[in-house]
Amino acid sequence: MWDASAPVVVCVDGSDAATNAAIWAIDEAVIRDVPLRIVHVIDVEDVDTANRSACSDQLRLDTQYAESSLRSATAAVEATDKPVKLETEILWGSVESALIEESSHASMICLGSVGIGPIARVLLGSTAATVAENAHCPVAIIRQSHERLPAEGEWVVVGVEDRADNEPVIELAMQEARLRHLPLMAVGLRHHDFGAITYDELDRRAAKWSQSYPDVRVRLETSPGGIAGFLAEYCADSVVLAVVGRVDGETVARIIGPHGQPVVRHGECSLLVVH
Repeated sequence: MWDASAPVVVCVDGSDAATNAAIWAIDEAVIRDVPLRIVHVIDVEDVDTANRSACSDQLRLDTQYAESSLRSATAAVEATDKPVKLETEILWGSVESALIEESSHASMICLGSVGIGPIARVLLGSTAATVAENAHCPVAIIRQSHERLPAEGEWVVVGVEDRADNEPVIELAMQEARLRHLPLMAVGLRHHDFGAITYDELDRRAAKWSQSYPDVRVRLETSPGGIAGFLAEYCADSVVLAVVGRVDGETVARIIGPHGQPVVRHGECSLLVVH
């Protein structure tokens, strides 16, 4: 179980998507009364250590870019005037390894869905999937712009399975729906080991959730397949956040689209993977 009193960590790379993730993460930090920790990872594996002069120049440029990315993200967060405590740090190593290590002392990791340029889109999609699959805390992959305006008929969607480790997923989904003043759509899913959750069981569990979150409206749905399939078939324009349990990298990739082709075409649907 993750430490809810630990910082919310957001990784930035200078892209608009990373800035959107940082701004999305503000409310997560404020509601927990924890710092928002903004990090930039310098991937030293990409540095040509055989050429010391070139290596030194490259590290200097990478450090300057990292500092610029952190300043830009910090300025964007501060411009919201929200009462959030900020921390910044440059990390070294592979992006995946650095963020997985950060996740061991974070309450949430937040990532943008795309980086800068077509190559970065592919790489970040892969990175997000790897981190989401292996992190020690929830991982949010943000696809929406901080400039978007709320619209009628929007939902938080959560996948419900008949397994004990699904309860933290439901709990966090309810918290997200309350935080973002949105109704929750609970989708009963079929799991290959546990079978399908019945509608009666889904209804029974929903009644229990409503006791703890009476201000959150809950709608029940069932799906014969997984969450990715449901999101592909459902009216994706209305789903702004999908909350799922521990899933494999392939499923994450299907939803966020590592090659710029997400199963959920609507660019406003973000993903929260709960461990």
